[in-house]
Amino acid sequence: MFLPVSKVPAQTLAAIAIASFAAVGFALIAQHGFDVKPCPWCVMQRGIFLLIGAVSALAWAFALSNPQRKAMLGVVLALAVCGVAAAVFQHQVAANLESCAMTLADRINTALGLEDRWPYVFMVTASCAEAAAYRLLGLSYDIWSGLLFLLIAAAGLRAIVRR
Repeated sequence: MFLPVSKVPAQTLAAIAIASFAAVGFALIAQHGFDVKPCPWCVMQRGIFLLIGAVSALAWAFALSNPQRKAMLGVVLALAVCGVAAAVFQHQVAANLESCAMTLADRINTALGLEDRWPYVFMVTASCAEAAAYRLLGLSYDIWSGLLFLLIAAAGLRAIVRR
């Protein structure tokens, strides 16, 4: 079944919001249920997923015109690219560091006071090297995160360019 073109951006925004919030929910279950400890880069990616989810949900919930929804998809696309960059940096660089204290992710988390305001979601409890050891179905969590960011970016781009 094909959706009318006018519904495509709205449906995409709803799906992206659900996927983003589900990713954070899954991370919290892994952390608090299975003792998978997050590093600063893990926490930063959670924040990016929450921003993507919030922007997508707001754009979907309000009866915006298609051009407005596509503009919001552009914001989502930019955030997803930032998420991919964070996941790649975590995998390629931060995972090889003994400590990721005072890296960009740690500075952002500290500057925004996220760890103090919402420790259940944003408290850093591992170094990047420790976090790199956790696996799900053979892949590290940063790989899964990066793949979801790529999927979100692809869905957003497809909805933007679709006529």
